[in-house]
Amino acid sequence: MSSASVLYDAPGPRARLRYRIYSVVVVVIAAALLWFVYDAFNSKGQFEAAKWKPFLEGDIWSTYLLPGLRGTIEAAGLSIVFALVIGMVFGILRLSDHRSVRIFAGTVVEVARAIPVLILMIFLFAMFSQNNVFPSDQLALAAVVTALTVYNGSVIAEIVRSGIRSLPRGQSEAAVALGLRKNQVMRLVLLPQAITAMLPALVSQMVVALKDSALGYQITYVEVVRAGKQLGAAEQNTIPALLVIAVIMIALNYTLSVIATRLERWLRTRKRGSRTALPANASTAAPGMSLT
Repeated sequence: MSSASVLYDAPGPRARLRYRIYSVVVVVIAAALLWFVYDAFNSKGQFEAAKWKPFLEGDIWSTYLLPGLRGTIEAAGLSIVFALVIGMVFGILRLSDHRSVRIFAGTVVEVARAIPVLILMIFLFAMFSQNNVFPSDQLALAAVVTALTVYNGSVIAEIVRSGIRSLPRGQSEAAVALGLRKNQVMRLVLLPQAITAMLPALVSQMVVALKDSALGYQITYVEVVRAGKQLGAAEQNTIPALLVIAVIMIALNYTLSVIATRLERWLRTRKRGSRTALPANASTAAPGMSLT
């Protein structure tokens, strides 16, 4: 049987040869760029042992990196939780049967999505400080968390709305036919299925929130990027410090993605298991007899 795709013709010998040549060219160009960057850093002495030695000292981590890492995780964690709640609420409100509710929720979501996160952080920081809304030591954290919550909550609201609308219309119609109320249909039928489908998009938005927490550097919030800059200024090793920060951020994002992937796999496995449980039980009962 032919293994050709139904979407496009299988490449012939000449096309495969061209693809191999293109691949080799891309690899060579990438290697050349990496060598150029390495050579530039090496010529400036950025890879000398003295510049990397501070990262082997415990005081450097306890003074700079660990407090910055804690600040990043705290701001990202709070904003992700609040954004999920707000996103769920406004995503459902945008599907309301009442036109006024849909217009209100849609206006809030569109305005929140249109405001740049950094501008929102600066505005909130100034507003909170002038009106003494939060204690002085919590102003930066409050501004960062609020700004990230507003923006990411609006994006999650659109994800929720599109995820629910992507479900077959027969799901809600069957639930209504069984006598469920609208809130029960949404809570028991639509949302559990939509969350599984939305999980990859939700994880992507969580990664965005984690990375955008670095914008708090502009309003003096102590997070991992700011800590790296302070470390680089103190130890005169800015480039090594930023490279270490980059590795830490990559590890955080990768860990979040792995956790979400395993959660999605667990949800899908549990969903398939619940589907197969009913026929197994039903087969043990005679027609017309109750299983209870």
